[in-house]
Amino acid sequence: MHATKQPLDDDISIAVLLNSYRSRFLPAIRASYGRTIGAVAPNARLAFFEPANRPGDFPDPECFDLIVIGGSNVDPRKSHPWILEIHAFVRRLRLEHPSKKLLGICWGHQTIARVFGGEIVDAAPPEMGVATVNLTGLGSQFFLESAVLGSFRLQQHHRREVSKAAPGFVQLAHGNQCLLNDDNTILSFQGHPEKDAETAKLRMHDSLRWFGFDSLDEKAWAKLQELMDLEHDGEMVWRRILAWVQEPEGMPTLVSSGRQLKI
Repeated sequence: MHATKQPLDDDISIAVLLNSYRSRFLPAIRASYGRTIGAVAPNARLAFFEPANRPGDFPDPECFDLIVIGGSNVDPRKSHPWILEIHAFVRRLRLEHPSKKLLGICWGHQTIARVFGGEIVDAAPPEMGVATVNLTGLGSQFFLESAVLGSFRLQQHHRREVSKAAPGFVQLAHGNQCLLNDDNTILSFQGHPEKDAETAKLRMHDSLRWFGFDSLDEKAWAKLQELMDLEHDGEMVWRRILAWVQEPEGMPTLVSSGRQLKI
């Protein structure tokens, strides 16, 4: 049975944890969240927190409908004090606010997997630019707008990935690119629905060390820019995320190989 498509109420409050350590790009990242979410939910209210730069800077879950664990410029397998504080926040959120919706993006996707027992490895190769995310059968039921194609496209910017999902999570996309927990309260993406081409291009310099090509290699540089300029489905993904936040109890069931995931 397919998940029912709900009308979107964009009067929603969202807390976003920006986890990039001492990054000069934080203002641009905040602006990108505002543009991409605002395109589908003009009345959404966003608040940003920086636990990597301001110890203890976490939202009060009671004040928000959705909490987002965003990207970072630090290896999620590290155990810096601020990273462990984020782990503790996620565990506390599940314990004290079990019905609160939690979204993970890129580093957040990997960190959520780590917190709950998944595994993270170096990606081979790293990914930058818009790429296709291929849905599983469950994913096609969850993302109804993409069901016909069986895929959607998102900006990618990562050199690590989830190699093994945590217990209690199912794959909505192959390769652990999108995961949903059995309680329907935690959703995470390896890709970046919050990034548009403008924001993606700010980190093109990462390609020099990730892929080893010279910045004077005009062909390689132009090809990377083309990948970042490709059309993507960030708006569709945000529509689905915000609808998911507002889904009531007792939603229809996703069925896969005899297993039922109640959402």
